[in-house]
Amino acid sequence: MNAAGNVPRTHQWHHANQSRRQAMQAGAIGLLGLGMNHLAGLREAKAVGSNQASGKAKSCIFIFLSGGLSQHDSFDMKPNAPENIRGEFQPGSTKTPGLQICEHLPMLAERSESWALCRSLTHGSNEHSAGHHIMLTGHSNLPNGFNPNQPSRSDRASIAAVAGNVLKGGQSNNLPTAVVLPERLVHNSGRVIPGQHAGLMGARHDPWMIEASPFHNTSYGAFPEYAFDHQNRGKHEGRVFQAPQLTLPDGLGMDTIRQRLDLLNSLKQQRKQLAESASVENFDRLREGAVSLLTESSVHQALDVTNADEKDLERYGRNSFGWSLLMARRLVTAGVSLVQVNLGNDETWDTHGNAFPHLKNHLFPPTDRAVSALLDDLKSTGELDETLIVMAGEFGRTPKITLLDKHYKLPGRDHWGALQTVWFAGGGIQGGNVIGKSDAKGAYPAEQPVKPENFAATIYDALGIPATAAWHDSENRPHQIYHGEPIHGLL
Repeated sequence: MNAAGNVPRTHQWHHANQSRRQAMQAGAIGLLGLGMNHLAGLREAKAVGSNQASGKAKSCIFIFLSGGLSQHDSFDMKPNAPENIRGEFQPGSTKTPGLQICEHLPMLAERSESWALCRSLTHGSNEHSAGHHIMLTGHSNLPNGFNPNQPSRSDRASIAAVAGNVLKGGQSNNLPTAVVLPERLVHNSGRVIPGQHAGLMGARHDPWMIEASPFHNTSYGAFPEYAFDHQNRGKHEGRVFQAPQLTLPDGLGMDTIRQRLDLLNSLKQQRKQLAESASVENFDRLREGAVSLLTESSVHQALDVTNADEKDLERYGRNSFGWSLLMARRLVTAGVSLVQVNLGNDETWDTHGNAFPHLKNHLFPPTDRAVSALLDDLKSTGELDETLIVMAGEFGRTPKITLLDKHYKLPGRDHWGALQTVWFAGGGIQGGNVIGKSDAKGAYPAEQPVKPENFAATIYDALGIPATAAWHDSENRPHQIYHGEPIHGLL
């Protein structure tokens, strides 16, 4: 490239003549939120040395519970604690002798031989945005200059972005390696929560954001069946789950793409034409990847979950939680390496008040059903062994139950970074297993404390990423991926 920013003619790509319409169609890869350089990876992470990962998973589904799930009221109950700690729910037996979880998670209890718990994850933040950054990136310490109110390219890269970047080189298809659905996490003020993108890796490595559930600042939970408002203000109507509004560059809207390409009305014909163009006209490898991604039928099928088979809809649930996990299941089958599923928009699980009725009636039922259906589906096809599923939030909840009577009629629990329970299944995980132990109040780890770095390393290890792998920035400086060891005893 010369001083004027132009590519010398000797280095320019040459293609056979093509119609203007075909050129626009191939260039429309931007409607999937990806640049050309995402498709084949400009830089693959290289392992230095011979360290091999122990995992056998081909893909990972990372279920994120924004707001923070209460460990006391779900997977680490304290029935012998004082009343102001143990809460209203009773422990229920699982299929695993001696293992109990909340009585309101009966379907997961029946499948305990397929999943494991870590009851001792801990970090130092009780603030939502900081906690999101910590758990979504796998780094306990916030970067210099971290701003909880504004994502920055100086933020650390998310687990999804790192895994997507590293696994890109080993993919045999042109699908994105990392996807986040059904929406970005947006605060009820409208600001985007930090920790979701590739941060200092650069925008070209951001995960593919599927916007199937447009932001709505007063509706929480698995709408439309289980929509609710934390403060019972009666303003949780109107959210919809729709065919994804895919992210476009430079403010280009989907309506514009539809007008220019008439894409959705002629997809079958374009698929044939574009495939022929890629072959006959000798597009470069990245352009061919763009065409493949744009026209991949398995992607379109994976995204069209609201029109799924009636039996699937019944098993997963006709709500945003069910649709999201069904979409994730289809995407990993299609070949996507890591899918982050946000079960609920920002702070859906932030149960400061009205905690027990909201967990019992609005949050646990759709989660229990959808996660159980996901387990059943993957197990029935043999894919569970090669698909790691993890479920976590940004933190846990306080041991002591409190009542913030200015905002809530009924009690709940506040933020608590010092302890949370993390759930694992598939990908070689030993089912019916419990790692770590909390103290009698469910406040701090009592045995085998685990950090977010260990959590991230467990995902990387299960996906077969070597401990010595690194990613490189624009100045070719290596950045190590592992900052802790995988959680011992899970795999």
